[in-house]
Amino acid sequence: MADDLEKTEEPTPKKLEEAKKEGNIAKSMEVSGFVVLLVGSIIILFYLKYVTFYLEEYFRYFYSYIGVELTKNIFFNLIIKSTYYFFILIAPIFIALILAGIIGNVMQFGFLFTIKPILPKLEKINPIKGLKRLFSVKTLVEGLKTTLKTFIAFLVGFTLFYNFLQEIPRLELMNFFEQLKWFEDKAVILIFSLLGVFFIFAIIDFTYQKYTYKKSLRMSKQEIKDEYKQTEGNPEVKAKIRQLQREMAKKRMMAEVPKADVVITNPTHYAVAIRYDKTKDEAPRVVAKGVDNLAIKIKEIAREAGVMIVENPPLARELYKSVEVGEIIPQKLFKAVAEVLAYIYRAKRMI
Repeated sequence: MADDLEKTEEPTPKKLEEAKKEGNIAKSMEVSGFVVLLVGSIIILFYLKYVTFYLEEYFRYFYSYIGVELTKNIFFNLIIKSTYYFFILIAPIFIALILAGIIGNVMQFGFLFTIKPILPKLEKINPIKGLKRLFSVKTLVEGLKTTLKTFIAFLVGFTLFYNFLQEIPRLELMNFFEQLKWFEDKAVILIFSLLGVFFIFAIIDFTYQKYTYKKSLRMSKQEIKDEYKQTEGNPEVKAKIRQLQREMAKKRMMAEVPKADVVITNPTHYAVAIRYDKTKDEAPRVVAKGVDNLAIKIKEIAREAGVMIVENPPLARELYKSVEVGEIIPQKLFKAVAEVLAYIYRAKRMI
């Protein structure tokens, strides 16, 4: 019984889907942060020419008003132009970082829109639960992770920077453009080295978040049983329903036996009742069938209703195996059934 209460089982797809709808998902801030930093670094490296072009254009426009009397119209023009260039310079970075943040989240758990996580809940303002969250194991792990990441990033950055300093004396032998190229190369090395550190931490944190997420949603065996009952229905109830359905079908089938033209038997194990209504059916139809006790019951009803019983073991077995109740007989059995019906019709005419 204790095993049924222990949460040892992996969460079911239904449990995961419900958690996702509630906004409870496995999310790593390290992955989102890494994607934003990666996009930001690439923008910085390739954005300089774009910035330089528009800055030069802006300053030329601004300097064109030097010595000109500042009127209200000129003042408003300067404000409008400054705002325009501000958005021209900032918008690409702003849009790119927003998209990076969205992509960093979507690539982890897919697209999800829900407002449930931000809905007001009393437990969110409960000071006791707030203290528990503040001093929880998760908070401790996050703090250690941040400290370790900062330390390693500082160590890598300091080591690279120290090595760069060793090359400073060589800069005196370079011209201005070679020095700029040196600074650009070192900046690229520093940026992508730090990005490598953040990437490793992102992978580790994503794996950890997935593990803790699945662990937090683990279910007990009893919970899985209860969920199965809710989704698939109680097995006992379903079995009872199936039993009732079989009994109702059996009653309907038995009600058709008195309307049959003939019952073909084997002679004890099989019984198949056949009816042929020329006005409705294109061929004879099986209206009831059964084996053993059910076959005996079919024959009893047939005798009481005056339906003729014909013993034909091969035909009875073949009809039982190949034709369901309510179906017409297959073409391969037309001849054999027709002979039986012809015999029945001749016998009835003789009576």
